[in-house]
Amino acid sequence: MASGGPLRALDERLGRALVHSSVPASLAEFFADLGNTIVALPVLALTALYAAWRDRRAAAPRWWLPPLAAVLTMAVLPALVVPLKTWLARPGPPEMAGGAHNGFFPSGHAATAAVAYGAVVLLLAVSWKQPRRPTPTAVAAVVVGLLNLAVGIGLVRRGYHWPLDVLASWCLAGVLLTACAAVCGRWAARPQGPDGRCAARSGKGQLATSNSSDAM
Repeated sequence: MASGGPLRALDERLGRALVHSSVPASLAEFFADLGNTIVALPVLALTALYAAWRDRRAAAPRWWLPPLAAVLTMAVLPALVVPLKTWLARPGPPEMAGGAHNGFFPSGHAATAAVAYGAVVLLLAVSWKQPRRPTPTAVAAVVVGLLNLAVGIGLVRRGYHWPLDVLASWCLAGVLLTACAAVCGRWAARPQGPDGRCAARSGKGQLATSNSSDAM
């Protein structure tokens, strides 16, 4: 486990190797900072507002639910990360010696980045869902995946966390985003008409028109 044993020893060797690697410290610091709440939360908030505006304009049913699910997923994160840090109390890398706490597992910055930017992709997937049109959702997912990888490398390279701290955060974020996707995907999976309205609704209208024509 990360708290002791051969896995921890291997983890710390890998972390020390990355700290002394050729990855530029300034670039690593930049990506590590993307896990700060002052960066990630505004990005998520703006995306949630955009998704709510677009879906409400398209008269999507319960347009408010995906943005709300994304925001609540982000709000739940500290309630899980903080107790885990306190319980495991894993010491940080030598660069963090003398810090205010010993709880470094899992990484709060890595978890914040993974949940916030992952939720952004989920919200955009709902808003970009259009028939007969290629969506940029897959591209956004790849970009966010690479971004989170860069955040994780930056955190380890700067000596803020061990690699397993970051990996644990990604696993936790995956669980939370899966729950969020179960809510968002319910609406993303509904086919929409060219005007953004539910195909089921327009289909009922077409059926009613067809029945009226047959009756004449």
